[in-house]
This record gives sequence, structure tokens and C-alpha cells, in this order.
Amino acid sequence: MSKRVLFVFTSAPKTLTGNPTGWYLPEAAHPYYVLAPHAEIDFAAPGGPNPPVDPSSVESFKDEESVKFINSDETVKSKLANAKTLSEVNARNYDAIFYVGGHGPVIDLATDPVNIKLASEFFQAGKITSAVCHGPAALVGATDANGKSIFAGRKATSFSNLEEEQVNKVKEIPFLVEDKIKTLGGTYEKAAEPWGVKVIVDGNLITGQNPASAKAIGEAILKALQSS
Repeated sequence: MSKRVLFVFTSAPKTLTGNPTGWYLPEAAHPYYVLAPHAEIDFAAPGGPNPPVDPSSVESFKDEESVKFINSDETVKSKLANAKTLSEVNARNYDAIFYVGGHGPVIDLATDPVNIKLASEFFQAGKITSAVCHGPAALVGATDANGKSIFAGRKATSFSNLEEEQVNKVKEIPFLVEDKIKTLGGTYEKAAEPWGVKVIVDGNLITGQNPASAKAIGEAILKALQSS
């Protein structure tokens, strides 16, 4: 029986200041191509079909996987065009949930009640609950069986405050993900240098720091799926 993974994308097309945003291309493409040979993957977003991709990520990432994902992979195109709304998703049908980054998740998924319920269901069922870069913002409302934040007492990573400052996007989003993880009682860790690869596995919570960590988080999710 094949494992099933749900990729969740943001539906937010603009930041707080009105600049274009969305989901970040390599943070979907790299984990997708690690996992696709081994698992069935469905796409979902708060608004359902055709979640907006961050145009800057398409311009910045011309690696083979990213270009194939956005331009020529007919399977991916179909999955994006037919992305489910979050309210259509049943956590029981999946082994893992993965939140693609981009600044969008901080704007919509962080406070979306349907998403918060869904993420909590995955985590409480002991299923892999994973996110990369700004994707962990989608988990800030998620709770364990005792109603505590899933970050409380756990190690996690995300896009760092320093990286946010370096891309000059602090004013574009409602909160900094690093700060929020700490506020919720998480132990925040990051790579030695900005933009370095960092993935943390703490039980069924798997988080990655930035675009460079996208392939590595795919590998960590695959490893967890294969041992579950």
C-alpha cells in the first residue's frame, strides 16, 4: 500500500504591503521529486485550485527540478489545477502533511481555522507534520492532544530573522516565524550561516529552514515514511 502525502500551498497572492507573493517554487519542486517516486501526492490550498506561485521564486530558481515543476510536468500542472480546498481534506487519508514555504503561509495559513484544525489532526494522530522555510507559520496554531502548541518543548527551524532582514521582507508579513516558534515554547535552531541547509526532526514534527533545505526535508520526510 503506497504512502500518501498532502502538499499544502498558500493561496495568498500579496504581502501586507501589496507586493506579489505566493508559494516558493523550489520548496515545492525539490521535495516533490524526492517523494513522488515513493508516495502518492495530493495538492491542497485554502482557496483550492491554482494556488499562486511567488513570481520572484520562478525568476530566481532555474534548476532542473524547479523548471520542470512549473513549466513542463503535466502531472504537476494537473495537481495544481485540481488542488483541493482544505475543507475537502480528510487527514485519515494521508500519512504525512507538508507545508510549502513562501511568504504567503504567514498571511493566510497561520490563522486559517480549517488549516489549524487539519494540522492539529495530523499531529495528534502521530502522522508526519512537516514544513519548510515560511511553511512552519502554517503550524503556529496547531495543538497537541493537551491543547498545547506543537512547538512547545520541541526543536524546530524555519526561515530565520536574519534571513528575513537580508531579503528586506520584515514589513511584508504579520510576524517573524523564528520569533513565533520561540514564543510558543519551541527551541529554535538554524544553520551556522544564513542560507545554509538545516532540517530538524523532532518526533513527527519535521521542519526545514530555507529554500536550500527543501531537498533535505524531502529526504527526511521520505525516511520517516519508510520507517513508519
